[in-house]
Amino acid sequence: MQIVDSHVHIFQENIAPAAVRATNAFYAGSCNEEIPVPVRLGALPGTVEDLISRMAQAGIARALVFSTATSAHQVEIINDFIRDACREHPQLIGVGTMHPDYPDFEGELRRMKAGGLVGIKLHPDIQRFRLDDERLMPLYEIMSAEKLFLIAHTGDYRYDYSTPRRMAHVAKCFPELRCIAPHCGGWSEWADARVCLNLPNVYIDTSSTLPFNAYDAARRAIESFDPTHIFFGTDYPMWDPGEELERFFSLGLGDRLCEMILGENIEAFLSAQA
Repeated sequence: MQIVDSHVHIFQENIAPAAVRATNAFYAGSCNEEIPVPVRLGALPGTVEDLISRMAQAGIARALVFSTATSAHQVEIINDFIRDACREHPQLIGVGTMHPDYPDFEGELRRMKAGGLVGIKLHPDIQRFRLDDERLMPLYEIMSAEKLFLIAHTGDYRYDYSTPRRMAHVAKCFPELRCIAPHCGGWSEWADARVCLNLPNVYIDTSSTLPFNAYDAARRAIESFDPTHIFFGTDYPMWDPGEELERFFSLGLGDRLCEMILGENIEAFLSAQA
């Protein structure tokens, strides 16, 4: 069985320490609708070399990697970094970034696609825009035409930017756009995710759920969603890939479902992209 990690953040080496600190600060002290006690977050390096080492140790064969542009001028820099990292390490699959203030969605999407990137990662809470903002509708339309998928952080009880209902709105407006709602569909809004994200073009991943000891919530999500629409993800560098695999296996899902979630589903998803 080939294991694929569908949710990995990487950063340029010179900014990785600051990026990891900023991410942890953003989530520090927060908790979850189903987890009342805040959980201490990890602080791994977040560099390409550290990721490659941890993947090898954990037996993870491939990983989807991305980063987030917090301003329009970062878009091309980050997309070039992701492209180059994937060229150097073929086991990495590149996903680009975008920002609503970037002036040329179409031009950059085509440049990204030519560079081998296969989707767009957005983080509305950090980037401070609503996922279904009217400014982004042209972006989603072009992504649909170019067969680039969307992966967007979904669900944070502290904000209204990334709620599951906003992801559902995007998915319904663009039925040809395949959307990944990470963290079992809604990082701290799992109940809403289970209600509104059961859509044919919406997929979920397991990242940043199990470290909260949210095993019951994860099982409910896995029972609620199409079993072919669920991917394994670690959210590195927030969590260690090997430890996340151990947590996943502790769910006791059975061999066949584990095979699907750990690799088969995302491989089929990516094959359909081609």
